[in-house]
Amino acid sequence: MDLGIRGRTAIICASSQGLGKGCAQALAEAGVSVVINGRNRSLLEQTAQQIRESTGARVTAVLADVSTPEGQTALLAACPAPDILINNNGGPPFRDFRELDREALLKGVTMNMVAAIELAQKVIDPMAQRGFGRIVNITSSSVKAPIAGLDLSSGARAGLTAFMAGVARSVAAGNVTINNLLPGSFDTARLQAGRKAAAQRSQISEDEVARQTLARIPAKRYGDAREFGQTCAFLCSVHAGYITGQNILIDGGAFAGAF
Repeated sequence: MDLGIRGRTAIICASSQGLGKGCAQALAEAGVSVVINGRNRSLLEQTAQQIRESTGARVTAVLADVSTPEGQTALLAACPAPDILINNNGGPPFRDFRELDREALLKGVTMNMVAAIELAQKVIDPMAQRGFGRIVNITSSSVKAPIAGLDLSSGARAGLTAFMAGVARSVAAGNVTINNLLPGSFDTARLQAGRKAAAQRSQISEDEVARQTLARIPAKRYGDAREFGQTCAFLCSVHAGYITGQNILIDGGAFAGAF
């Protein structure tokens, strides 16, 4: 399917690996010029080269922490007028909520809520003026079904979801859409770190943690970042202009709900 976005530009936050990388790859395959972002220089450059070689797309790598004003400035310097913004960022590690002090709480909210809002503020009006814009926020399935130990991440992402719900409706007439992708268990570095931590807490092997996790997923497998990226690319396409303010769960059926 031709997504109708060839020649567009996109900023994909936290995209040197994992789900962000999957989104950058899929958008590049659709002919979009992408700005990717990360904090590990070697990994970032490696990813940029992989995407260039596999797609022929223009790829700009920006070494920055998207949570900071300086990082956001660097991203927008590389792409001052993006047509597409993919908000993504790493979340706080597993931690009992009793151990969270004020500094940790504010850092988590900044990472998983404030940074995305700040970037949207900077790009949304120019998108509407040009008559095209796509903003996709990568949140988490924990917004719908909380995960013990990820309370801060879940709370901040839920806050972003509620905040953007009204914003999405306010710009829909300008052909600007805002949607949220809620990943479940995808085979990423974050999942691997969580699996290791769970094994240590439960004093069982990582293989056993994986077995228990997969047993709870009707698809009986982890998700792949590439399929996540393709869903993201569709939401950014010309065909998805009537989809806005939605939360799209991608979890292999793990959330047992009819709605």
